Amino acid sequence: MIKLVVVYAEIIIPLALPLNYTWAIPSALQDKVQPGIRVEVMLGKTKKYAGIIKRLHHNKPEAFDPRDIINILDQEPIVHPEQLRFWEWMANYYMCSEGEIMQAAIPANLKLSSESILVWNEERSIDFSDLSDSEYIVAEALELKKELRLNEVQELLDIANVYPIIKKLIDKEVCYVWEELKEKYKEKKQTYITLHPTYREEEKLAELLNSWSKAPKQMELLLAFLHLHRTEGEVVQNELLKKSNATNAQLKGLIDKGILLSEKRSSDRIHYGTPSVNIPFILSPAQEKALSAIQTQFTEKSVCLLHGVTASGKTQIYTKLIEEQIKEGKQVLYMLPEIALTAQIIRRLQEYFGGYIAIYHSKFNANERVEIWNKVKNGEIKIVLGARSSLFLPFKNLSLIIADEEHDGSYKQQDPAPRYHARDAAIYYANLFHAKVLLGSATPSIESYFNCQQNKYGLVQLTERYGDAQLPEIALIDVKKFQQKAKVAFTEPLLEAIRQSLDQQKQVILFQNRRGYAPYQICNTCGWIPQCKNCDVTLTYHKFQNKLTCHYCGTHYPVIQTCAACGSHDFTQKNFGTEQIEELLNEFFPDARIARMDYDSVRGKHDHDALIKLFEQQRLDILVGTQMVVKGLDFDHVNLVGIIDADGILGFTDFRVNEKAYQLMEQVSGRAGRKDQLGKVLIQVSNTRHPVLAFVQQHQYEALYQYEIENRKQFGYPPFSRLIQLTFKHKEKHLAEEAAHILMQGMAGNFLKEMSGPAQPVVDRIRNQYLWEVLIKLPKDVQKIQQCKREIMQQIVIIQSNKRYKTVRVVLNVDPL
Repeated sequence: MIKLVVVYAEIIIPLALPLNYTWAIPSALQDKVQPGIRVEVMLGKTKKYAGIIKRLHHNKPEAFDPRDIINILDQEPIVHPEQLRFWEWMANYYMCSEGEIMQAAIPANLKLSSESILVWNEERSIDFSDLSDSEYIVAEALELKKELRLNEVQELLDIANVYPIIKKLIDKEVCYVWEELKEKYKEKKQTYITLHPTYREEEKLAELLNSWSKAPKQMELLLAFLHLHRTEGEVVQNELLKKSNATNAQLKGLIDKGILLSEKRSSDRIHYGTPSVNIPFILSPAQEKALSAIQTQFTEKSVCLLHGVTASGKTQIYTKLIEEQIKEGKQVLYMLPEIALTAQIIRRLQEYFGGYIAIYHSKFNANERVEIWNKVKNGEIKIVLGARSSLFLPFKNLSLIIADEEHDGSYKQQDPAPRYHARDAAIYYANLFHAKVLLGSATPSIESYFNCQQNKYGLVQLTERYGDAQLPEIALIDVKKFQQKAKVAFTEPLLEAIRQSLDQQKQVILFQNRRGYAPYQICNTCGWIPQCKNCDVTLTYHKFQNKLTCHYCGTHYPVIQTCAACGSHDFTQKNFGTEQIEELLNEFFPDARIARMDYDSVRGKHDHDALIKLFEQQRLDILVGTQMVVKGLDFDHVNLVGIIDADGILGFTDFRVNEKAYQLMEQVSGRAGRKDQLGKVLIQVSNTRHPVLAFVQQHQYEALYQYEIENRKQFGYPPFSRLIQLTFKHKEKHLAEEAAHILMQGMAGNFLKEMSGPAQPVVDRIRNQYLWEVLIKLPKDVQKIQQCKREIMQQIVIIQSNKRYKTVRVVLNVDPL
């Protein structure tokens, strides 16, 4: 007798479990399972999940008897082995669970939803006289049908909130709840029209057309079909009827006569076009030299930084590198920090690579994301252009990752977990494929440039603008000299410069890092400032919505007319948001065409692209915006850039403040003077002696780097250390503080010198949760970092095992920005 070997599976489910749970594989399913496929499993008494098999083994857990998996949901894996290894590394490095990574990585419609079903309890004898009228109706239906879904119970009782009734039925053991997994993704089906095989021969078709005598409308429809078939190949029923202005009855007549056929087929939701490679430009000598240098660096190093000044043509170099990979049949990931950048670049890359390329970001709906996921997995899509989430796609033969604007903070995920940095994670992900990573920026992060100086990364510099364009002239405007003359956002020199640009029929970009109309308003009598009830922050006035809004929790409030402290009606609005700047510009320049680009004005999938197209086509004169206007946009006719409030950029309490301020100002300055004209940048600032301003004026990144690296070294900040930030959150302030102190005391034995805190952040209450922070600054010692991470996790378990602190939430952030 052959003894059957039991197979067990470590399965990742989309929950924040410290360890992956183990299930057993029934013998009937053992030849169908493999890592990467989804399986249906049960955790607890009734809760079902669609999990992904991480690995198969024969080691039975000692502490419990694993349950069998219920069902297999895929015939082939939905992720490749490289993705599973990537998830494991990410969970370890960023101190989260693989379940949280699965939750972030897998498109929503591949995560099956659990639907509750009420099941009649056959084992109990039910006393119907003990039930209320509503309970009786549900129980009677259950006895007949044996199962009812929640929506069926709602229809029976004609009420929306059925949960109290269901709870009573469960308590009385009339029924129990069963969870059924439900597939969310649905293929898009379209009806295609084809010619009957009889008439695919030219002679038969000609004979049919020549002998046609009746039904002229059907003849028009047939001719429209033949035209569409010749020009577009496949003919979709809806398009045919629309273009021929025909009816369904006329089409049915042709089908009944056996001239046309109709069939339903799966259809892509996104039109990709024909895959092609068509590069219409020639690199300049400087670009050719940079490209050659990158290729040389890639023979020795896996990562290379392209440090190219603004408008030096970095995108064209990326394009040439992508072309090389496509010709070899490889895949490329082109990452951008934000969706705002994709609109302009995707149009250019589609011209170069046609249907080889796809976009991937959060604005796509769930079904579209699944289709892109599957096309990347099977290698059909060769180039993906996307934001940080595109890093999770299941590439098959990835050979190159490009992280454009690699310095940008948007590459760091803040909430929820995993709180990963896409640029850093991309380097590990590429390593799994033996792929190369190219980082590109005009203002590299201090960490990346430091890695180049340490010979860990290759470095290639591109110091001249494409087409011999000159870097813009940068001038400071001391706002202190103009405060008496103009109590508005604009000084007279900036207004005059805008007038001159408009007179020359040039375009202007104005940057203000605050959205809304007024960042806060103050009572002129007693100084009271309206604040959010849920967060310790002032409320921003949005004039278009006529509401006060909290930019931390998103809560809206009606506009306050009466002071809550003294009853006065006299309020002054302080500072200027992009909405007010747009309004002021319309007053100063009534004939100018003005638009605003910020989170409030640009929300839809195509809004960014529409606005950028208008500006490209010179149908707008002035574009005012937040950081969206800073990031990589390329406009030919902008000759003036204005930074409204540089003091606001330079005044943050953050060890990276100088680096971030330089990057913002240098990047926004780079939008000016991109062709055969000298651009001009005007920076309004009161602290004109700030050292960063001198670096910006001279475009001296290396000087900024030397200034910053000395400070970082002196105080032990990255890149000379690794940071782990712990944030303790609770609705009661003292409990969050106590939990933070307990953790520090528990770790003081080994890490007393490395820890600082607990301290309250600048904004110490968000969404009614008080915050306390502990910062751990560790030397770059892998063993010590791993030991610290283990001790942190142990201390969190100790804290949360205490009933008093069970509801304190601890947020872990590795390499915080």
